Amino acid sequence: MSWFESFVLGLVQGLTEFLPISSSAHLRLTAAFAGWHDPGAAFTAITQIGTETAVLIYFRKDIARITTAWFRSLTDKAMRQDHDAQMGWLVIIGSVPIGVLGVTLKDQIEGPFRDLRLIATTLIVMGIVLGVADRLAARDEAGGRHRAVRERKTLKDLGVRDGLIYGFCQAMALIPGVSRSGATISGGLLMGYTREAAARYSFLLAIPAVLASGAYELKDAGEGHVSWGPTIFATVVAFAVGYAVIAWFMKFITTKSFMPFVIYRILLGIVLFILVGAGVLSPHAGESAH
Repeated sequence: MSWFESFVLGLVQGLTEFLPISSSAHLRLTAAFAGWHDPGAAFTAITQIGTETAVLIYFRKDIARITTAWFRSLTDKAMRQDHDAQMGWLVIIGSVPIGVLGVTLKDQIEGPFRDLRLIATTLIVMGIVLGVADRLAARDEAGGRHRAVRERKTLKDLGVRDGLIYGFCQAMALIPGVSRSGATISGGLLMGYTREAAARYSFLLAIPAVLASGAYELKDAGEGHVSWGPTIFATVVAFAVGYAVIAWFMKFITTKSFMPFVIYRILLGIVLFILVGAGVLSPHAGESAH
């Protein structure tokens, strides 16, 4: 991998990680369209450490408050009723599904799941799911002639059941094209949470999963055509760009809907199907050289 490739892929990772459009799919597609080798699951997981570091910094006050309360709850029974302490437990509980499935499906994640036809399918299907979830949220917020405005849930309403559902939604993102934020935000909206609450918990829930995945894949870094230098460079680029995207996205969702992302996902999936069907792209483009 050249330094230019690592810069472009780091840029793509930073731009797409927090948007509901799937960073793993875009890394895979960028390489396929450019005629580069597939960067692989290890490269994707490690560069995600960069974007997740941006989350740690952006949400540092929330994370410090939750972590402190959680540790105190281990010895102080009264603290176990504290919302922040409960959030700590819910993040741990919600991280179990992706941890178990990530290890169980490792071979599929690094192989069959990277087929461009599967990516096209997940882009379209999850785009439709996000669109439906967004419309339901908009209907509750706007009300109507025969409907009262319906108050949506916040993170204070989050319990073990919803935390586990969020966790299984996040685990779906093991398939490129699903999108970690897209799946968890869709799940949150369908369960009745506000856009802001769904997005915030999505970001917090990703921290253990992404950092653990990146650490696990470190042993495979530097193998094949991807060396340590470009991987680290891409990770730094992803961090810088990712931080700016978080700040923009959190402001965007307070007043805007997710429909632009829905339309983008569906159109990209259709274009991808056409290109593969016409033979312009092989469904396994780049994989043979990885």
